[in-house]
Amino acid sequence: MTIASDARFWDRASRTYASGPVADQAGYQRTLDRTSALLRRSDNVLELGCGTGTTALLLAGHVQAYLATDISAAMIAIADEKLLAHPTPGLVFRATTAEALVPIAPPFDAVLGFNYLHLVRDLHDTLRCIHALLAPNALFITKTPCVGDMNPLIRLVLPVMRAVGKAPYAGVFRATELSRDIRAAGFKIVVTETHATKGDDHRPYIVARKI
Repeated sequence: MTIASDARFWDRASRTYASGPVADQAGYQRTLDRTSALLRRSDNVLELGCGTGTTALLLAGHVQAYLATDISAAMIAIADEKLLAHPTPGLVFRATTAEALVPIAPPFDAVLGFNYLHLVRDLHDTLRCIHALLAPNALFITKTPCVGDMNPLIRLVLPVMRAVGKAPYAGVFRATELSRDIRAAGFKIVVTETHATKGDDHRPYIVARKI
């Protein structure tokens, strides 16, 4: 599988994804509240892996400019439909990647990646790109599943599901490994929190500052 095949998977899944409920609404709200408190009105923000734009539409009103991106053009099409129904000044959706933005985008005051890092194929390169996209001392805020800390059965089933087209690529790493890799990419981790209100979902909320 390739990045192109990942994009095709999410294109096919886009309408189902858009109609699905948030599994832990209270935990999601905690993440929104925490993130909005970290953003400033003057900020220029980038969100990577925005899906169908739900989070972007909720956060963009707190900042000056908000670019929300995803590899799936079908996801972005749905996000644009939502934006048309709920116009939000400063919010733009675009089908692109962090790697493609590095040579052309101005420095961002914050980069957000929710349920994102486990889906990239080269975590180290993506983290380096995020670092390059940020202004000095700016923030990278992420919350993503650490599959390596989950039930081992999940790690066994994932390759089978990918082989039959029922799952996208998913990287397997532990929370400790993710934190190590974020630091190695040139960040200082400011805080690590757990926002889940039920279950043990192994999705640390990490705020890191570019150094």
